[in-house]
Amino acid sequence: MPRTFAPSQLPVPPTLPRQRAKPYRTARGAVASLTVALAAPVAAGGALSIAETPAGALAAPLFALNALWVGFGGATALAGAAAAWHGGRPSRPAPLGSRTAVLYLICNEPPEGVAAAAGRLWRDLQRTGLAHRTDIHVLSDSRAAAEPAERAALAPLLAQGALRYRRRSDNRWRKPGNIAEWAARHGKDYDQMAVLDADSRMSAARLAGMIGRMERCPRTGLIQSGMRLLPPRSRFGRSLRLSSRLGGPVATAGLAAWTGPAGNYWGHNALIRMAAYRAVRRLPRLPGRAPLGGEILSHDFVEAALIRRAGWAVEVDPESRGSFEDAPQTLAAFHKRDRRWAQGNLQHARLLALPGLDPASRLHLASGVMSYLAAPIWLALVLLFATGLAPAPGLWALAGVLGLLAVPKLAALALHLRRAKGARARRIALRAAGAEAAVSTLIAPLLLVRQTGAVLAVLAGRDCGWKRAEGPSRLHLPQGAGEAGAGFALAGVAFAAGPAALPWLAPLALPLVMAPALARWLEARA
Repeated sequence: MPRTFAPSQLPVPPTLPRQRAKPYRTARGAVASLTVALAAPVAAGGALSIAETPAGALAAPLFALNALWVGFGGATALAGAAAAWHGGRPSRPAPLGSRTAVLYLICNEPPEGVAAAAGRLWRDLQRTGLAHRTDIHVLSDSRAAAEPAERAALAPLLAQGALRYRRRSDNRWRKPGNIAEWAARHGKDYDQMAVLDADSRMSAARLAGMIGRMERCPRTGLIQSGMRLLPPRSRFGRSLRLSSRLGGPVATAGLAAWTGPAGNYWGHNALIRMAAYRAVRRLPRLPGRAPLGGEILSHDFVEAALIRRAGWAVEVDPESRGSFEDAPQTLAAFHKRDRRWAQGNLQHARLLALPGLDPASRLHLASGVMSYLAAPIWLALVLLFATGLAPAPGLWALAGVLGLLAVPKLAALALHLRRAKGARARRIALRAAGAEAAVSTLIAPLLLVRQTGAVLAVLAGRDCGWKRAEGPSRLHLPQGAGEAGAGFALAGVAFAAGPAALPWLAPLALPLVMAPALARWLEARA
């Protein structure tokens, strides 16, 4: 079992090897220049027009910060579209003979899905000739009452020797502790481990390509694979999958282009060298109590930063074929996961000054923090502008913000249109992009309110725990009722502030008031 410790106790590592970073400096400079070119006119012009009152002086830097944040996302998408536009199909070198462990991490999820996925992978490994160098382990952190069901679901595979199963009775440190305990016992038997969640899927061919790449790059410590979403079971799941299929390739390719050997880790569908894993077996424990102190919830970003800090390369492989994950199929499941991510990412603010981190690793941590702070900042700005407490920016500044938000979608659409074969395929791509834009526009106010609430809850000291949202609701409100209440509150603000507030608050209030009906429609079967 690993011990955690305060970040200040981390020893400063030796100077990181920089020879592999040189090919990515051009990409990093291009993304930085694109960010400035896209966002600086909007950020500077809008901030100058806002800062005319005391409240405006406070709102101006927040407006500029969010504009730069959105511009950075657009620049990354443009870099990804350029890389995918000119790049060919990546090579998949065959493995040379190292040993690999595939770890399925399960914690109170239905075991049937894991059993089916592990069985398919085992048969796939046999067909591709990798079975004799690859072992599958199912590591459970589930409650004791769940063990009989897990063993029953895995029984056919256990009888055939296809995998090994172990449930911990003491699940301290959750998933990181589970992997660390396994590594202490069995890590010496393997060269690398593939980490999969209960809802993850990976083909033998995809795994073989990653193993071959790691074998030929002795300084690579972690390879994060791109991912696709599994077929949906609800309209909400279908909208998430559509967004992922349209925007995922350019976002992941852009991330890979500018991060180079200082990429990131998303907690699953990744291959980790056992020698590099030793750098993260003892995660920092943040001073103080949860939610901003204690154990780190979003451990993956931190593990990637520590592996890079120890001198290993962390690479993002944008190839997504053969690598899958499931997505939440209801708004409630999505909000529950997002609440936990909000707390975990906000904790990362306390690690930004950790000595020895690669600058790109600091940017990953800061991006995680900003991805949740952006929501309350936007909502606060809208309220300040609607009530007249801060001068509203000009129409050109608002059009600039909307344009920045559209850049990733346009970059993704351009790539899909280029790859489309024939007029019919291009029409399908255009219809899909239009549908995705419409649904995401309706859902955006709901996410804005929920993420604002999550950030405020964390700042107020409310700990969400692990795989638990904010606890069971005592009121048992119907889905979307909270968002509808927020919508009516915004409508009341608009009524009190006068007609000038309507253009600001109506685009938010209307989808929020419709949230219960929208939730029922989204959660219907696809």
